[in-house]
Amino acid sequence: MVISGYGAQPDYRIDLLVRGNLVLASLDGTTLASSRRTILLDEQGHRLVYYFPPDDVRFDRLTLVAGKTSFCPFKGEAQYYAAISAAPASAVAWRYPGPFAQVAAITGYVAFYQHLIFLTVQD
Repeated sequence: MVISGYGAQPDYRIDLLVRGNLVLASLDGTTLASSRRTILLDEQGHRLVYYFPPDDVRFDRLTLVAGKTSFCPFKGEAQYYAAISAAPASAVAWRYPGPFAQVAAITGYVAFYQHLIFLTVQD
């Protein structure tokens, strides 16, 4: 069993904010995700990140990066995705298929590296 970092740092803060804005993620003019149901994750010491519900992500334009995972002591194990159109295939997105209970709302949701994709937030 994997133990989360909340035991050692019970005051560590991650806020999950459900947004109704239209949020779009694109790469080279190709839409990778579009949603009015994102979750804005505000994690202590990190930049704000939009997480898209899986139904609003164009998985036909993404491919799982085989063998690439990472572990966050406050969210769990992440898996990574590359854009099919990108060469070489480097990760542009990630998700937590089974995050810790404290952030269970982002289960399966996809986040994008905002320095690699174009992200817009509209009313």
